[in-house]
Amino acid sequence: MSFVKFITSKVFVKQLVLAIVAIVVLSFLTLKWLKVTTNHGEFVIVPDLKGKSLNTAGIELKDHDLAMEIQDSANYNPNYPKYSVIEQNPAAGAQVKENRKIYLILNPSGYRKVEVPNILKRTFRQAKPQLEALEFKIGKIIYKDAIGEGVMSMSHEGESIAPGTLLPLTSTIDLVVGNGKL
Repeated sequence: MSFVKFITSKVFVKQLVLAIVAIVVLSFLTLKWLKVTTNHGEFVIVPDLKGKSLNTAGIELKDHDLAMEIQDSANYNPNYPKYSVIEQNPAAGAQVKENRKIYLILNPSGYRKVEVPNILKRTFRQAKPQLEALEFKIGKIIYKDAIGEGVMSMSHEGESIAPGTLLPLTSTIDLVVGNGKL
């Protein structure tokens, strides 16, 4: 039998029609199954969790059939209580499927600690930007008679500190600076 006769035969056409019908039926059944198993068109609104404690956020997410995933945070925000939610993803009000993970970033207990740079024997003009770049605040500046005009010592909350000391971010550092007069 030649190829052309085979393609035009009743058996081939019948099998082709059966295959097309089977594909259409399987596609229809697969789409219906997906619609049922994926809850097509059903959404949960993400609640606003900013400023809430971890326990409260967990309860609220459970009530909305959502899962919680905590992400590490090193950014302390003094406007929020310790260990409260400062960011969430997806944002509040977003529509998501149930059992979706909501990623939470918590407020740490305080600012992270930063190493105090060695600014001793440097002029105040050199020391100030170096401290401010590390987000330290400059407190009292006491000028003393000395040959050089450099930083002679540093203190934090009344206690003398050495270069390399770890202090929380935004700490205030007091400086004793030589005035160049003897």
